[in-house]
Amino acid sequence: MLHKLITILTILSVGNSFGNDDEAFVETVSDNDETSHIYGYESPSQESRRGKLLYSYSDNPMVNIVVETAAPNFVGQKPGDIFEFLRDSYPLPGGLHAPYDEYDYVIVGAGSAGSVLARRLSEDKNATVLLLEAGKPEMLLTDVPALAPYFQATEYTWQYYMEYQPGVCTGMLNGRCFWPRGKAVGGTSVVNYMIYTRGRPQDWDRIAAAGNYGWSYNEVLQYYMKSERASSMGGIEKLPYRNRDGEMSVEFVPRKTKLIKAFLEAGRTLGHPTTDYNSPYELGFGYVQTTTSYGRRVSAAKAFLHKQKKKRNLHILPESTATKVLIDPQTMTAYGVEYVRNKVKHTVRARREVILSAGPIASPQLLMLSGIGPRENLQSVGIPVLKDMPVGQTLYDHICFPGAIFELNTTGVSFSERTALNLRQAVAWFRNGESDMSTPGGVEGIGYIKTPVSDDPENVPDIELIDIGGSITADGGPGGSRAVRRGMRITDETFNSAFGEIDRLGKDTWSAFPMLLHPKSFGRLELKDSNPFSHPRMYGNYLTHPKDVATFVASIRHMQALAATPAFQRFGAKLTRADYPSCRATVFDSDEYWECAVRTLTATLHHQIATCRMGPVGDPLAIVDPELRVHGVQRLRVVDSSIIPRTISAHTHAPAVMIGEKAADMIKWTWK
Repeated sequence: MLHKLITILTILSVGNSFGNDDEAFVETVSDNDETSHIYGYESPSQESRRGKLLYSYSDNPMVNIVVETAAPNFVGQKPGDIFEFLRDSYPLPGGLHAPYDEYDYVIVGAGSAGSVLARRLSEDKNATVLLLEAGKPEMLLTDVPALAPYFQATEYTWQYYMEYQPGVCTGMLNGRCFWPRGKAVGGTSVVNYMIYTRGRPQDWDRIAAAGNYGWSYNEVLQYYMKSERASSMGGIEKLPYRNRDGEMSVEFVPRKTKLIKAFLEAGRTLGHPTTDYNSPYELGFGYVQTTTSYGRRVSAAKAFLHKQKKKRNLHILPESTATKVLIDPQTMTAYGVEYVRNKVKHTVRARREVILSAGPIASPQLLMLSGIGPRENLQSVGIPVLKDMPVGQTLYDHICFPGAIFELNTTGVSFSERTALNLRQAVAWFRNGESDMSTPGGVEGIGYIKTPVSDDPENVPDIELIDIGGSITADGGPGGSRAVRRGMRITDETFNSAFGEIDRLGKDTWSAFPMLLHPKSFGRLELKDSNPFSHPRMYGNYLTHPKDVATFVASIRHMQALAATPAFQRFGAKLTRADYPSCRATVFDSDEYWECAVRTLTATLHHQIATCRMGPVGDPLAIVDPELRVHGVQRLRVVDSSIIPRTISAHTHAPAVMIGEKAADMIKWTWK
């Protein structure tokens, strides 16, 4: 096993030409074989961006240490896709060389929802299922939780950027917010931070009360439980609202710092009980729960697809990009999908249903490319309008602020890349998963708080505190990879000015990222053109409502109160005086300073929702009904986090899996 690790990391150290199809131009032509081919090209600016994607590998200290220690005589070479032999594979079963021309169900997207949906629908042996995925299968290195930030700049993500918005992300490259989304068999669950949260009961009860029958908390709870295989959580797994028999492993992180106990103790001091934060009965602070098993990532693909490869009625096609849903304009019935695989365009028909599970960006984009969307936008890019609907016109996202950092006067207590990523830690992770490499980006705890700014009449939090056993400076110091800050696209000027001293000295730190759970501000997305390989235009409209800013400031004040408790003062916690270049006209630690700081380091948590929002007939903003059928179109559903109609107190991976579970039952019921 160690030899395999050395081989992998040695190869990884020389980099890889990871692609970015950001601006690929697609042209369809016919040749003598009457086969349509897809030709693409990249602009020079794209080629330069492609080269920049290599930094997170060539600078990886774990790679360097392992190579220098175990393979000092290795001579690299410039490879193509050198990772192919490391990847998982999904060959067609039964010796097939090509997929069928027709299936009962065609699912677009093998992410958190699509993977479980394909698994459940293929349980009917009389039904055939095709699962199309634009990305590649995952590989061994994506299993390492600590490497999550490295994969933000690789072929395993869609390199989406929000449109420029003045006054947010001012400390990011080009002043634009980076929105990477998973592009893999397993979707975003292959590159995320693996945090398992379900949302508060009130979140789901309010969704149901808006006319979405079947979506109350008690009704969705059974589907959360169906997937879950909880273990190693100190007895929490035995509670009646948890399950130990599902496919998706959920556990506590095996390696923790002393700072998590300080976080929980400080929470209790301020009135926040230590609890299972997924409990429907109380708010509180708790150890982070992750979709891992023995310190290894468990993606949706691992949980739901890996053991299904030999099923003859389930065909999984990676590297296959859907470009259009085929809809009969007379009957408004979906009957198939066009997709591109190996630069050749194919058509597949669906006898029963077409199901979009491509995520909150790609699912609405595909609907619009197929003629379902806002009339004005579709007509402006030359797409015939089949159904005028507000697709993409509502977009909520969770954003956080990673810049409230507290220096400690104690050494060796926080996570640091210098100590976490070395040969000894790598070997320990391979043996039993118990090493610093099992930490999901240093996250150790979750705390829900309701700030004084909230006007919610019920006990619903407006902030989630993501407790870190360190801070975003943990990837720095001499020889550090700086992968976290680069993954967020923070400029060197901003980072060095704000945190240069503690970064250079490698000081121990503590921080928590406040995540705005229920923003009043919301955005939208629209097509840029009719090219299915272009990214849509995405507008976040972050912090355009003053209450969102006030909530962030209140959350930072609460973090300062936590740091002032005896639990953190035992480590000498002291707020770092961050010098943001754009905030020098404000008084440090004033409300105005913190607003400026939040606008400088505005980071998404990749939780976009509501772009294909769910609602009953008569809801002018709804795209799908409570059974996830597209309004006015037969045999077409959307099954992913884009259907969530309003903000929820949760990271979206677990809700997306739940949506896949629930949708599978609804579809099975439809077709008996």
